[in-house]
Amino acid sequence: MEDQKIQISIVIPTKNEESLLAACLKQISNDLQQRYSLELIVSDGGSTDNTVTIAKTFTDRIVIHDTASRLQTIAEGRNAGAALAKGEIIMFLNADTEVPNCEKFIQRILHLMSPDRELVALAVKVQIRPDERILSDKLFHTFFNQYVRILNFFGMGMGRGECQIIRKTTFLACGGYNSSLAAGEDFDLYHRLTKYGKVRYDSRLLVYESPRRYRKYGYAKVYFDWVSNGLSVLFRGKASSKTWEEVR
Repeated sequence: MEDQKIQISIVIPTKNEESLLAACLKQISNDLQQRYSLELIVSDGGSTDNTVTIAKTFTDRIVIHDTASRLQTIAEGRNAGAALAKGEIIMFLNADTEVPNCEKFIQRILHLMSPDRELVALAVKVQIRPDERILSDKLFHTFFNQYVRILNFFGMGMGRGECQIIRKTTFLACGGYNSSLAAGEDFDLYHRLTKYGKVRYDSRLLVYESPRRYRKYGYAKVYFDWVSNGLSVLFRGKASSKTWEEVR
C-alpha cells in the first residue's frame, strides 16, 4: 500500500496481552486494510509472554520498548506507535477492546472526519459485551457514556482510552500524549485537543471493553481512581497514581 493512500493508522499498545491480542487484531483483517487503506501498528511495552509473537502474525509494523531502562507508560506506548503512523487519522485501540462491526465503524469515522476539517477527534460509546454484561455494567456504562457526551457537548473534551480517534496533524500539533502520566493521559489529551478544533462524542461508534478490571476491583474503586487521576491531571498537571496496574 502506498503511504499517501493510508487513511487510518490503527495503533494498539500492548503489555502481556497474549490471551486477548489475537482476537483484537483479527478484527482488522487484511481485506479491510486494503479496501479502506488502513495500517495496523502494535506498540509493545516490553511483554514477557507471547504478545510480540502473536503481533508478528498480523503485522510487521511493531515497535518494542527497551525494558532495560525503565517501565513504559501507556502514553509513551501510544506515542511510539503514533510515530510510525502514516495515516491522516490515528485510531488508538486497546488490546482488550472489541469493535462489534469494524467495517461500519471505519466507514463512520471517514464519514464524519473526511469532510469536516474542524473535527479533530472522536469519542466513542463504550460498553461490556452483551454475553458478559451484568446489571452493574449496564448501569455504570449508561451513566459514564452520558458523562462523556455531556463533557464534549460543553467543549471540555473527553474520550475513553479504550478507543480514541484523532486527526494526525492535530495529534502532532498538541504534542501527543503526556508521556509522564501513568494514568489520566486519555482525558488530558482530549482536554488539550479542544484548543485545536471540535471533539465530538458519537454513540454510533460503539466498542466493547473487557470487564476484567471491574471484576477485580469493583466499579466504585475504578471510578474513584479515574476521577482522582482526572482531577489531579486537570489541576496539578500530574496523575495521582504513580503506576497503572496491569490486570490480566
